Amino acid sequence: MSVQSSVVLLAPSKNLSPEVGRRCANYHPSIWGDHFLSYASEFTNTDDHLKQHVQQLKEEVRKMLMAADDDSVQKLLLIDAIQRLGVAYHFESEIDEALKHMFDGSVASAEEDVYTASLRFRLLRQQGYHVSCADLFNNFKDNEGNFKESLSSDVRGMLSLYEATHLRVHGEDILDEALAFTTTHLQSAAKYSLNPLAEQVVHALKQPIRKGLPRLEARHYFSIYQADDSHHKALLKLAKLDFNLLQKLHQKELSDISAWWKDLDFAHKLPFARDRVVECYFWILGVYFEPQFFLARRILTKVITMTSTIDDIYDVYGTLEELELFTEAVERWDISVIDQLPEYMRVCYRALLDVYSEIEEEMAKEGRSYRFYYAKEAMKKQVRAYYEEAQWLQAQQIPTMEEYMPVASATSGYPMLATTSFIAMGDVVTKETFDWVFSEPKIVRASATVSRLMDDMVSHKFEQKRGHVASAVECYMKQHGASEQETRDEFKKQVRDAWKDINQECLMPTAVPMTVLMRILNLARVMDVVYKHEDGYTHSGTFLKDLVTSLLIDSVPI
Repeated sequence: MSVQSSVVLLAPSKNLSPEVGRRCANYHPSIWGDHFLSYASEFTNTDDHLKQHVQQLKEEVRKMLMAADDDSVQKLLLIDAIQRLGVAYHFESEIDEALKHMFDGSVASAEEDVYTASLRFRLLRQQGYHVSCADLFNNFKDNEGNFKESLSSDVRGMLSLYEATHLRVHGEDILDEALAFTTTHLQSAAKYSLNPLAEQVVHALKQPIRKGLPRLEARHYFSIYQADDSHHKALLKLAKLDFNLLQKLHQKELSDISAWWKDLDFAHKLPFARDRVVECYFWILGVYFEPQFFLARRILTKVITMTSTIDDIYDVYGTLEELELFTEAVERWDISVIDQLPEYMRVCYRALLDVYSEIEEEMAKEGRSYRFYYAKEAMKKQVRAYYEEAQWLQAQQIPTMEEYMPVASATSGYPMLATTSFIAMGDVVTKETFDWVFSEPKIVRASATVSRLMDDMVSHKFEQKRGHVASAVECYMKQHGASEQETRDEFKKQVRDAWKDINQECLMPTAVPMTVLMRILNLARVMDVVYKHEDGYTHSGTFLKDLVTSLLIDSVPI
């Protein structure tokens, strides 16, 4: 749905400037209505028999994993299947031990085919091991330094190499070459629907594993794995049952959050803002889906939903004078200042403080009250950046990229969301973790760059129609005298470089535990999925509707 921009003229009302012309984006209403509220009454505890069956299947898969020869191709294939089917979180220690053994004993083998070599490389890199790519992949080049053309007939091998290239870091030219080489040949292979791998190739070209959301990728992989004659029946059954069990849990969580959102009644009280609580939950489900993170999901979903509303207040509706009042109110973080705000801002401000009071109470229960400070300060930074952009718009200023990116990276929400994602993650997170994320390390900056540039590339046209602060596209074009296509090409390169930074920061030794880094990686993945071709969040009735349905409505046939 396209955004029809307009200006509405408000009649004088309490605490609103008389006859203020306000921008209006005419965002479409929620496409879900009260659908997810119904899951509250439908949810029942999983029966003991099913839980017992899942436990038996887990033990069966664990035995398979432990029995497989440590250096065998079978073990690689099994680990890959476990990960791609979305059940690796049940076998983290076993997988880690197996891959550590492979890394300790790994040497480049000239006898290894491109499929196996690429798979081994990808699995080890995903685990954080710095495997040398030059030693491994030079085996597949000819005397002139080019990848052997004979490889192109091995579609399975090409697909494996293609997936491996997305784990590359800066300076790995051979993987840049491999990406170009495999992409060209896979695009050719995808044209032939008779090729049994054609469907996999089309999907991979659109969504490589590294940039995909694990739950979505698992849902897609069930049918592919099932069609493989060599698949493990117990593993497939476990994956399907586990997916459906988790879906029930996620439905209950979303039902509770939907009830909270409906009680706030923002759809009627703040009709200019996007009503996207379901999409926000989907976003956070991309950050962590595992059952132990239920509190983290609830907190982060409420925070991102509030942030979306605040974003629309600054971007769409508020006058600069009102935004200054709201910014000051957030800085003071005190309910007593609420009377200084216009009525529509009071609704949002009260809800914001309530959400953070919940965070404060939950952390106090856990004896981790110090974490509330970081959550609150991250939101203050967010709002300050929104206000700075509002000042640019008021002054009709198009900043340089050097001025724009530090502010716009903050307004992407990703530094704040990264910080807030750690709040309820338990013992793995320490005060030092929060000090680290507040220092805006490279992986956080890279994730924010992915978010900001991908968002700006797909949304700047309709945003400019209604009157919006200059996006990165306008800033770059003006500063460098570049065309829009040249600007897009440059930003795509910067996004690729940001992914290399993310990959680099996930290699051992890491600054913080890998489970912490995964939240930042997953935030970048959500952007790649939701903003690849359009703003799927704002226009949520298009492809995102199907993704939400596949994760949160349709169960997997057993």
